Amino acid sequence: MIAPMPATRQPARAPAPRDGAEAMMSAPTTTAGTTVDHLTETYRAHYRSLLGLAALLLDDTASCEDVVQEAFIRVHSARKRVRDPEKTLAYLRQTVVNLSRSALRRRILGLKLLSKPMPDMASAEEGAYDQLERDALIKAMRGLQRRQREVLVLRYFADMTEAQAAETLGISVGSVKAYGSRGIAALRVAMGSTS
Repeated sequence: MIAPMPATRQPARAPAPRDGAEAMMSAPTTTAGTTVDHLTETYRAHYRSLLGLAALLLDDTASCEDVVQEAFIRVHSARKRVRDPEKTLAYLRQTVVNLSRSALRRRILGLKLLSKPMPDMASAEEGAYDQLERDALIKAMRGLQRRQREVLVLRYFADMTEAQAAETLGISVGSVKAYGSRGIAALRVAMGSTS
């Protein structure tokens, strides 16, 4: 049977830190690493110079400010790796440079994607004119004799040969030629074409 632990137990001592980074976190006055306070002081003292560094690499103020802020956040997250407090500024500067390069790469990629020419598209006027022509053609096709309409649709819209159209309609090739010729002539008259 397991007996419960007595209530008057002495508190356990915290184990000794394994490296200087953990000691840095527990004691802000320790010189073995970068503390949050030291990082914040360095950031405040050198904000303008970091912004100037970003401005040399980037062209707009908003992006520069974003890069400097992101650099502080990243160095803050990785402050355990900064063993020497004197190198905090160097870490911040290098992070600003790296983030600026990344921002430029994203911009260049965006420009490459945007620089592809757009496909040729008809203007609204051309589209409206084409629609009017289609409407006129459909109206003229409805005015043709049934056989003429069938031959023209199979020959010019379905892209069939005269033999294929003749087989589909069950008529001779000569009839397809005759219906096609008369149908085109009737369309020219209906649409007012002189050619």
